Amino acid sequence: MITEVVTFKLPAGMTREQVVEAFRKSVPIWSANPDLIRKNYLYDAARGLGGGVYLWKSVEDARRWHGDAFRKRVADTFGSEPTFTYYDTPIVIDNPTRKVSDDAAATA
Repeated sequence: MITEVVTFKLPAGMTREQVVEAFRKSVPIWSANPDLIRKNYLYDAARGLGGGVYLWKSVEDARRWHGDAFRKRVADTFGSEPTFTYYDTPIVIDNPTRKVSDDAAATA
């Protein structure tokens, strides 16, 4: 699994409510994505940043879904270019479901 952190600058004066409303518009896109395991939306008022933390099956999936169309959507909505950081994610603990996903267990 891969964790991808995406961040982008928010327009000056954009309120939390406006940011959250823009995020809500993208929920159907990500909810229907067959390669996405989980997404957390991010908002940092102090630094004027928005973004998301994505858990993907592979880095190839992350890059495919965050190509030119995604970059354009972010630029059109927030007026900035996103930045991307990737992390190998060998273990995920999901406490509400009491589930642990472990790459080693999946390949054993």
